[in-house]
Amino acid sequence: MNNWIKNYKNTTRIICISLLMGASCWANAQETKLDVRHLASEQNIVSIREAKKYLLMPVEDQAPESRVYVIKGNDRIGTVKNIRLARQHVDYYVPLDLSDFAGEAVSLDIQGLSESAVCWKHLKPSETFDLKNREKFRPLYHHTPAYGWMNDPNGMFYQDGTYHLYFQHNPYGSTWGNLAWGHSTSTDLVHWTYEGDAVMPDAWGMIFSGSSVVDKENRAGFGEGAVIAFYTSAKPSPWGDCQTQSLAYSLDKGKTFIKYEKNPILVSKERDFRDPKVFWYAPGKHWVMLLAVGQEMQIFSSKNLKEWKKESSFGAKQGAHGGVWECPDLVELPVEGTKEKKWVLICNINPGGPFGGSATQYFVGTFDGKKFTNESPTQTKWMDWGKDNYATVTWNNAPDDRCIALGWMSNWQYQTLLPTSQYRGANTIARDLTLYLADGDYFLQSAPSPEIEQARGEKKSFPKFKVRDTYEIESLLPENKGAYEMVISIQNAGASKIELTLSNTKGEKIYMYYNVPRKQFVMDRSESGLVNFSQDFPAVTVAPIHDTDDIQLRLFLDRSSIEAFGEGGKYVMTNRVFPSEAYNRLSFTSSRGSFTVKSLDIYPLK
Repeated sequence: MNNWIKNYKNTTRIICISLLMGASCWANAQETKLDVRHLASEQNIVSIREAKKYLLMPVEDQAPESRVYVIKGNDRIGTVKNIRLARQHVDYYVPLDLSDFAGEAVSLDIQGLSESAVCWKHLKPSETFDLKNREKFRPLYHHTPAYGWMNDPNGMFYQDGTYHLYFQHNPYGSTWGNLAWGHSTSTDLVHWTYEGDAVMPDAWGMIFSGSSVVDKENRAGFGEGAVIAFYTSAKPSPWGDCQTQSLAYSLDKGKTFIKYEKNPILVSKERDFRDPKVFWYAPGKHWVMLLAVGQEMQIFSSKNLKEWKKESSFGAKQGAHGGVWECPDLVELPVEGTKEKKWVLICNINPGGPFGGSATQYFVGTFDGKKFTNESPTQTKWMDWGKDNYATVTWNNAPDDRCIALGWMSNWQYQTLLPTSQYRGANTIARDLTLYLADGDYFLQSAPSPEIEQARGEKKSFPKFKVRDTYEIESLLPENKGAYEMVISIQNAGASKIELTLSNTKGEKIYMYYNVPRKQFVMDRSESGLVNFSQDFPAVTVAPIHDTDDIQLRLFLDRSSIEAFGEGGKYVMTNRVFPSEAYNRLSFTSSRGSFTVKSLDIYPLK
């Protein structure tokens, strides 16, 4: 008996004891103070006798989901967490926040996980959670979630020198689910600080996409300068999903939110009824809400942000209808070189993009506070000609009357398959929106926000050179970490095809070219690196261009993305890439003529 006690005190094995009510497993009891009891039908009880700030949950991305409930005093606290708890192996950990119960006894009800799962050996109470970046493909100067899944940007507003970015976030794994509003802040649109999750699921469902406004004049009655968030409450049920609109307000500049006691504030019988975009319409002295409803946008008005009246619908026989319309926005933009302004309705669609999957289209016209009219009803206009710019929306209350947009840098065709683990999802760089006039029509210009130049390191310039056949540069940067900006100016002298190829020593490449007769810019990523995780990922994308004589091109390369801005943003192309090493070679090739590279400047990440 004494030998057994001595061995019990010094071993870290899990000692399983059969009980009448099921098998119970006490793991490292004196250290972790966890008592795990396995019941029938893959149901389990984890009793924590003295909770720490977190319980680190081991995740296996490809495992089925388990349902996790927090239990205190025989009552469930909060909503269910669907977590892909490790069965065969551990891919990474996610933190279950138990700070409200620190030092107290609390239990977990875990359903849908067998006794043989490796999860039980890896549950870790902890006072900290390691946020160090260990992802090979995590971008260096694009916003990403600290951990977990991310899709649409949400609720963006600017106040007192700080840009607030909320986003669709699953804090319990890098797959879709448990959607809350994650929160990040920045003072320069380049460097981001993760602030935790601001709006969590509740009785009305998960927290889907939406927007925020700064109520400067206290029209809603929550306080002068209150930040008011509007979001879709999405509640799945055996009888079908239900989507309603809810409201929450913040009195501490967006750090925490209080749910409105009379939620939901707007309901519908429509199944797809989501993504509220709210803004102040000064001429009419009322608030406007756009909602994506199936394949149309519905427009509502309100005086107090609480009661809403439907005013009109937009969408029939307008633009692309290959999929559901989502994430609307409506902004008034200046037309460059004039004193004129036009309204632009931004409409994200999935599927139905020009190269498959999700994409962002837009319409230019007029808006009287109640109804939007498209002035080019026979033409479909795309905001970005790549595969990976979706859910694009703008900041409320942006400084200097700027209109600053941000997109989700992915595509629903393969987002769940992207070869990342600790996180999944990234945003584009911020873009300033204006309009320009060409051939009698108005088009959107998306220029890189000037703040992005703060990411520039010391410039490396190459002298002017002429290309008749091929010109190669083998070392773009002496120490290339895979993140840099490239600014290219080309003067065409009769070439019918102007080719640019970025490559690495592994033979992986991004092939780009200008088709001069057709006035097109083309990007081919089919040999860009890791591409076989989805049949939809290898792709050739094409953008129409205006000027083939004097070519201006800015490329933003990061560890797993390339964004091309031509003619100051008159055409934009965003594509994800996953090279095994950084692209550090550049070649130019001319077909049937020559061209001159007047300037080539490269800015490594600072």
